[in-house]
Amino acid sequence: MKKTILILVFPLLCNTLFGQQKEEAEKLVEEGIVYHDKGDYESAIDKYNKALELDKDNLFALAEKAASLFYLQKYDEAIENCERAIEKHQGEEALKLVYVTCGNTYDALKETSKSLDVYDEGLKLFPDFFLLHFNKGITLLNIERYDEAIICFQKSVSLNPQHASSQNALGRLLYVTEKRIPAILALSRFLILEPQTKRAKGNLELLQSIMKANVEKTGKNTINININPDMLGDTTADGRPNENSFAITDLILSMDAAYDYSKENKKKTEVEKFIRKFETICNSLKEAQDKNYGFYWDYYVPYFVEMKDKNFIETFAYIAFATSDYPDVNKWLKKHKKDINSFYEWSSNFAWKTNN
Repeated sequence: MKKTILILVFPLLCNTLFGQQKEEAEKLVEEGIVYHDKGDYESAIDKYNKALELDKDNLFALAEKAASLFYLQKYDEAIENCERAIEKHQGEEALKLVYVTCGNTYDALKETSKSLDVYDEGLKLFPDFFLLHFNKGITLLNIERYDEAIICFQKSVSLNPQHASSQNALGRLLYVTEKRIPAILALSRFLILEPQTKRAKGNLELLQSIMKANVEKTGKNTINININPDMLGDTTADGRPNENSFAITDLILSMDAAYDYSKENKKKTEVEKFIRKFETICNSLKEAQDKNYGFYWDYYVPYFVEMKDKNFIETFAYIAFATSDYPDVNKWLKKHKKDINSFYEWSSNFAWKTNN
């Protein structure tokens, strides 16, 4: 009888001990994350190693250790930990970040093909994880496979409309590929999500440049408007607009940008000029909305048209100019906190189209 009781109790004791070790291991991982976030990656790894001594295949510890090794540029060790995590924890939800780290590590090693293979392997398991699409897009961007990168960024902004880096990457790539209106919309969305950072300052300057729409004053009474000839033929054989065509809005922006140099606008501030042009864009988008189609029409246009309809363009513009250091902008932002809160309440509740 005594022997039977011992046989029954021993597994229970083992399970209890293992549970305690697992709990202690996860506490150590959390301590390691604190060090990682401070940039002390060596101390973080020391904590993760102690966690792995208690629970040798702890997914949490393997994933975080791989991330810290990546930041220390110990790429081979990072990959080793990623592969161990994938092998031991097949199908677990937490693996999605491991695939991101592994793909990024191969990318850092300039092993682009392996990097893309890892992202694709991860996407088969986690097709709705935005960071896999985003990081795959960055890899494709770096090897100038722009069309494929754009598709990845479209997917990542659809899956997570609040991810500023996806909006940043998409907006800048659209600018590089000369898709002016979509670039304006993506960069504007970025500035709503991240209005006061170093990236925001650079993107505001880029957005202001794009909004000039190739219009320049060349003499006292001379203004040149440079029209992209591709805009004039941006239709199908039967006269319908091509997918993601913004030719009309692009042309209207160019015409409106010329008014920046008119006598009546000469004394207007930069943000006031921006508001006028952005309202012109939104009016054009609203008018053409039912006749056009494509990702940017379905995803961005409803948001900015609704913004205009709810009279939020002014608020958006001052938020976007937060890094400009213009005295009028700083004064407006301090005075209109209630308007800013109302804007962000509307924006955070906007129903984005996510079924791409």
